[in-house]
Amino acid sequence: MELEPVLPDYFENFYGYIKSLHLIFVVTWFAALFYIPRLFVYQIEAHDKPEPNKTILLDQLKIMSRRLWFIIGWPSAILATTFAILLLLIRPYYLEQGWMHVKLAFVLALIIYHIKTNSILKELDKNVVKWTSNGMRLYNEGATLVLFAVVFLVILKSALNWIYGVIGLFALAVILMILFKIYKRYRKA
Repeated sequence: MELEPVLPDYFENFYGYIKSLHLIFVVTWFAALFYIPRLFVYQIEAHDKPEPNKTILLDQLKIMSRRLWFIIGWPSAILATTFAILLLLIRPYYLEQGWMHVKLAFVLALIIYHIKTNSILKELDKNVVKWTSNGMRLYNEGATLVLFAVVFLVILKSALNWIYGVIGLFALAVILMILFKIYKRYRKA
């Protein structure tokens, strides 16, 4: 038995528009998730600078981080999620498909990543530095892994061989780690 739409049939007429808005806000959400850890790296490194550069840099980077997060990051996350819920209310039968369960698990991981990023922002605003710049560079790859996983899941759907998908995700993680180590060596040279 297929799940029935929760919203009136009238909303089916707007499905394409809602999906477009969902994708736009997913893109802007990921833009914030990709850029803010980079700003965090700069903040962490600014703590090692001599005064007055340290204070000048930290003040500016904190302003940039807060603006990015509260003007782009949070609104995009909320709107992307809201439009996704609307899409599922219009076509709930997607919830019966295995690929959607896996996608929603990755979305949950992304939301947890977002909330953790928010807590890092609050710590750095108080000049509490718990991360190294290299650790933050590595943390920055979390959103990349989720993006790859979700895009492949959505495009390939049921054609996806789950074993190859998981192996591919781990391979991507290994490649990112290798590139990170190469970058670290290059930076020291």
